[in-house]
Amino acid sequence: MQDKIDQYTAEIKAFTSAKADELEAFRIKYLGTKGLIKDLFEQFKTVGTEEKRTFGKVLNEFKQFAESKYNELKDSIDSSTATEDTEFDMTLPGEGVSVGSRHPLSLIRNEIIDIFKRLGFVVAEGPEIEDDWHNFSALNFPEEHPARDMQDTFFIKKNSGTDDIALRTHTSSVQVRMMENGKPPFRAIMPGRVYRNEAISARAHCFFHQVEGLYVDENVSFSDLKQTLYSFVQELYGEGTKVRFRPSYFPFTEPSAEMDVSCTICKGAGCNMCKHSGWVEILGCGMVDPNVLENCGIDSKKYTGFAFGMGIERITNLKYVIRDLRLFSENDVRFLEQFKTEII
Repeated sequence: MQDKIDQYTAEIKAFTSAKADELEAFRIKYLGTKGLIKDLFEQFKTVGTEEKRTFGKVLNEFKQFAESKYNELKDSIDSSTATEDTEFDMTLPGEGVSVGSRHPLSLIRNEIIDIFKRLGFVVAEGPEIEDDWHNFSALNFPEEHPARDMQDTFFIKKNSGTDDIALRTHTSSVQVRMMENGKPPFRAIMPGRVYRNEAISARAHCFFHQVEGLYVDENVSFSDLKQTLYSFVQELYGEGTKVRFRPSYFPFTEPSAEMDVSCTICKGAGCNMCKHSGWVEILGCGMVDPNVLENCGIDSKKYTGFAFGMGIERITNLKYVIRDLRLFSENDVRFLEQFKTEII
């Protein structure tokens, strides 16, 4: 071992370089996790007890010597680079600054908000970490509902009863808070980020963005819901966009429906985006279940209301023909640069 230390010491003393890549190779060879010094320390474990004190001191001094040599050369290279950087022509023109752009999800979110504001809705927000009552129970989710299962929900604190704390799975929890803390009429939308325990793929993600809406007042009907959403679609996708409602089921609305629009890409002729049906589902909706109103302290015999919810990613996919959800969260400048002309 002493012979190796003497050999390596001579090599290190003789080493000199002004190039960063050569210095890095030196560091890896001697000081890296699989370097020669690491190997010597492994061999040191096999040295006899009597010799360990002597060799231990020698080995530590050798390691300090190698580190000192590396730091000395590194400081020399850094100093040289800094000197070079300060020598420049003051008469040269400056470098251009690249103009950024808004994220496509932000563009669509703002557009959706603007449309509903013109329809008389205000914007409401709430916490992303919610308790069981606001996320599930108040919205008429029975205890055995699949959405309560760990495969769908990111639980932060999982207990028995109603003490569960989780990342919200929808922005409907904001609706509950609004109804609990105020009196009708309510006319609001709730944009925000939500979380679900799903495998990440081109069509699904563990977090995404929603805009939900709520209108509660006396004599609110399903026809009011249809006309509101019809006006929204005409504003977003343009006049002539067709709409259809299909019966569905949601625990917090009754009756419930899903709303489809004619595919804006193929104009209803059929393509991969609409699975050759000519229609794309963009949101769920329905009349607020009387149980939900009562849970929030609202007289369901006097007041009625409707609610709806949509995924901003789905709306954006359809408008910009983006086929992979993962692109929204990868921060790829090549992808984001496509939306520079969309700054509003």
